[in-house]
Amino acid sequence: MTKRIVVSITGASGVAYGVRLLDVVATQALVSLVVTQGARKVLETEGGDGVDLDAVIDRHQDRITVLDDSNIAAGPASGSYPTDGMVVIPCSMDTLAAIASGSSRRLTHRAAHVTLKEGRKLVLVPRETPLNIIFIENLLRVARAGATVLPASPGFYHKPKTIVELVDFVVGKALDQFGISHDLYRRWGS
Repeated sequence: MTKRIVVSITGASGVAYGVRLLDVVATQALVSLVVTQGARKVLETEGGDGVDLDAVIDRHQDRITVLDDSNIAAGPASGSYPTDGMVVIPCSMDTLAAIASGSSRRLTHRAAHVTLKEGRKLVLVPRETPLNIIFIENLLRVARAGATVLPASPGFYHKPKTIVELVDFVVGKALDQFGISHDLYRRWGS
């Protein structure tokens, strides 16, 4: 059976993580994609050189449904909408705060809350440093609620030589959470 994953790309630095994950996950799953306004602004700064969201959407247009973040009545806002889970990559601290507080002003927030209430896998990939106590408490709150917090912290044991290899490490770790096979990095001991 084909997996169905909700992917939200938010306005934190590191949109390359979200674009790369989308490109890989769409080869194996149907994707409901939410791109926040903040993410669009970050894409203007960080896009290009392999970080081309529109090209990825075009390449997988039969597998990706783009949803407006302002449409809190879209499918993923309901528990009856079938998904295998959701990943927010990168996850801005604003998005984290909304999820942690239960605020559902945007589709990303509501879909995350639905994912948690339905007992589905929610993976949040924060990309922020340093972390203040408010961020840490919000991360603890979402983890206690059932989310997996997967910081954008690439490993180095596979001896990466490019930025793409650093991005692929984090993306691979997120894909592992959903049982999506990949060969994005060399695993420890292999």
